[in-house]
Amino acid sequence: MNKSQNGRIVVTGASGFIGSRLCDVLESHGEEVVALTRKSELQKTSVAVDLVEGSLHDNLLHGVRVIVHCAARAHVTREYSSEPMSEYRRMNVDATLKLASQAARSGVQRFIFLSSIGVNGNSTYSDFHPRSPLIFDESLTPSPHDMYAISKWEAELRLWELQRETGMEVVIIRPPLVYGPGAKGNFSTLLDWVSKGAPLPLKMVNNERSLLALDNLVSFIEQCINHPKAANELFVIADGEDVSTAELLRRVARANGKNARLVPFPVSLMFLMARILGKQSVADSLFGSLKVEPLKAKRLLGWKPVVTMDEQLRKCCEPVGRKS
Repeated sequence: MNKSQNGRIVVTGASGFIGSRLCDVLESHGEEVVALTRKSELQKTSVAVDLVEGSLHDNLLHGVRVIVHCAARAHVTREYSSEPMSEYRRMNVDATLKLASQAARSGVQRFIFLSSIGVNGNSTYSDFHPRSPLIFDESLTPSPHDMYAISKWEAELRLWELQRETGMEVVIIRPPLVYGPGAKGNFSTLLDWVSKGAPLPLKMVNNERSLLALDNLVSFIEQCINHPKAANELFVIADGEDVSTAELLRRVARANGKNARLVPFPVSLMFLMARILGKQSVADSLFGSLKVEPLKAKRLLGWKPVVTMDEQLRKCCEPVGRKS
């Protein structure tokens, strides 16, 4: 996709997993990108900024037509704060609104906010939570379950209020788990398990989960930057290839040139053990289903995935320096 309009694009969280890839792709397509990052992650091509405590210098927003807000306080493995909900709100709600308000005052045309499918809920179906199976789309009533998702939902509400007050265009994207080269969190853990050849008691897991390849997310964000019909819309987005946890592990192993060592073990027993150990969220991720239907993205914007799951997984497993 080539540059279709004049004006710079600001990307926050530009040193992160998603933001860094987005900056690379936009620049390769002829866009003028302003990459914003924290001081501790400052790079030669980026600008250090504290979105929580300070505001952007007016010069940074001069001539900017779109801001893509990727920066966020995500799931924290080791919580350091005695008031974690306050910290999530400080970064994901307050800082987002501060940035968006300044953008509106400066005449920025469009503000794209990277939210989370967790706003919809943490699962669409599970054998251990009997109810009618759901497929997440934009029409469902939000049901965030954890602090991260709650903060993203609150930010969404505040952004829609700002849009009505100022007229600045807002686009909100709710992705599921994003995987690709450099991914951290749960996906990185899966890669480690497979690469070490560890036997995993997950052969009997038969759930269905929607994932999103990094390259597919970046292509969709780029479409939201330039497509006029994306203005003031909410999108859920996914690859369209739903897989079980067991199948995902097999595909990761295959991309690594290995065989997944999956052994049978009763899923109900693992789920019970997880609940006893206070790992309910881990159990939901491993054993529950979460299906996302990106029909709106396809119908309204004509978006199509640019890579398959297997293609993205192969990129994850390439030696450093060979990724494209």
